[in-house]
Amino acid sequence: MKVIGISGLENSVPFKKATWPGLEEREYRIAQGMDAAAALVIDGKLVAAAEQERFSRKKHTGNFPIDAIQFCLREAGISIEDVDEIAHGFDYRPYRELYSKDETSAALYEKVFSHEALLAQVRRDLPGFAEQKIFPVTHHLAHAASAAFTSGWDECLVIVNDAMGEMESLSVYDFHDGQLEKIFSLGANDSIGILYSLVTLHLGFDFNSDEYKIMGLAPYGDPSRFRKVFEEAVELRDDGSIRIPILKLNRTREERENYLASRAWLDEHLVKRRLPGVHSVNSIHEDVAAALQQCIERAIMHVCEHFGQATGLRRLALAGGVALNCTANGKLFRSRLFDEVYVQPVAGDDGTAFGAAIYRSSLQQQVPKQRFPAPLFGPKYSQSDVEAALRKFDGKIQYKRFDSFADTCACAARLIADGRVIAWLRGRMEYGPRALGNRSILANPGHPEMRDRINAMVKKREAFRPFAPACSFEEAHRWFEIEPGTQLPYMISVVYVRPESRAQLPAITHVNGSARLQTVSQTDNPDFHTLLQAVGETTGRQMVLNTSFNVKGQPIVNTPEEAIETFLGTGIEFLFLEDFYVTRSGD
Repeated sequence: MKVIGISGLENSVPFKKATWPGLEEREYRIAQGMDAAAALVIDGKLVAAAEQERFSRKKHTGNFPIDAIQFCLREAGISIEDVDEIAHGFDYRPYRELYSKDETSAALYEKVFSHEALLAQVRRDLPGFAEQKIFPVTHHLAHAASAAFTSGWDECLVIVNDAMGEMESLSVYDFHDGQLEKIFSLGANDSIGILYSLVTLHLGFDFNSDEYKIMGLAPYGDPSRFRKVFEEAVELRDDGSIRIPILKLNRTREERENYLASRAWLDEHLVKRRLPGVHSVNSIHEDVAAALQQCIERAIMHVCEHFGQATGLRRLALAGGVALNCTANGKLFRSRLFDEVYVQPVAGDDGTAFGAAIYRSSLQQQVPKQRFPAPLFGPKYSQSDVEAALRKFDGKIQYKRFDSFADTCACAARLIADGRVIAWLRGRMEYGPRALGNRSILANPGHPEMRDRINAMVKKREAFRPFAPACSFEEAHRWFEIEPGTQLPYMISVVYVRPESRAQLPAITHVNGSARLQTVSQTDNPDFHTLLQAVGETTGRQMVLNTSFNVKGQPIVNTPEEAIETFLGTGIEFLFLEDFYVTRSGD
């Protein structure tokens, strides 16, 4: 059984721009269907997966993921004719009548959400593929399947929490015997994800993109200043649900499309909205972020605790965009509400490509029961690919090839120990939002000025945002407040740096003593683990500062050529492409 899963809604943003011209560019992200991706599942096993943005170089694109599909087919050595099904992580068919109530909504359904719109894109990009083999999968069901079938468990509680999928914002499933049974659902008018995104927009950042920046800003603020506002805005109910009355203030079609009444309420009760490029971030914005983060943590804990007690299930699996809130995840891990908590690493909408595929596969055959590995399912490039890319930049770079991977690691480790900033491209590209050691910028976490240096030379990002550590699985408990043997391979949870270690790790320790830790084992990523061991021999710590190999506004690099272009366009000091060591000409 070969199933390609896809995510994204190609016409979503173009339709909004045509229907509501003149909006601020950031407002066009108040839409569904971003983060298009493709994933190929063969006999219940994920073989290849990647986001369309990594090929088109358009960040968060929702366009039909033809390039990602073609990569998946090449990786498996098959053609589209060999594929049994295409599964899409949206199913709006039950809502056709609801969208027929007014002319604009009817057009939105027809051009963006309908199954017919998807079929037209398949006919255009995959001509000849049988339409009867194309199946929509409800958005939250795709999210739930992506978590349940990769948890490695026979049974668990599954909670999907995001901004909106079709009409849902929160859904709860009982997973057992390979089946997902929905036991609770909450509509989008009570979406904690939408509220978080609206406040993100209010603070001058991008809706449906920059929510992680608010998470990074929150530790600088005092939540008490706006706590009462958010306690009134978000009601916790005895049945485990939440209610957000301010999301129901939008009455007209225009108000509902852009949450105009809800945003006016924020203007009145919080602080005047910040205009990026006009107003700088200050302490009042920090206090709003702190209160918002505390609010979402309170809501998440409420939902998880209620349904954990109601079902008696002691294992919890999470997916959906809200599950990418690493601070909330850390609090949930430490709460001991569950014996085990698993967050699917590709928890956003790109993960529904895999979720839709694995769900359709599960209907035909038993899916292997195993935990999701480090999600290294993207393209890999050969030595000849690297050499061809290097030749394109003759005169701009100089390079040499090491005789062994051990020599490569020894050189990289010496540079990191000396306080240099390196870029590292090796093996298969990551699927999902995190660079986990195969498309990374690496540096020494022990240098006090390193965060500012990397921001200045490469990332061009807000100074308040922390960088994350990647540490060997064997050593992580030495530096962080976790038990020996704790595995956090996905960089998806915040932990605390041990107080006695914080002064030694200034580049990755946030203002509140926290860090978004990635543990790396020989099983997860043997090459990256070997590099960390080499770093340990030079610094005494098997740890690096690890941030994604890209600049602001650019997707993570995919190819060796993109890596060289980014290297030359930034202040990155050295580049490692597989076993090639690259510097600028004259260095």
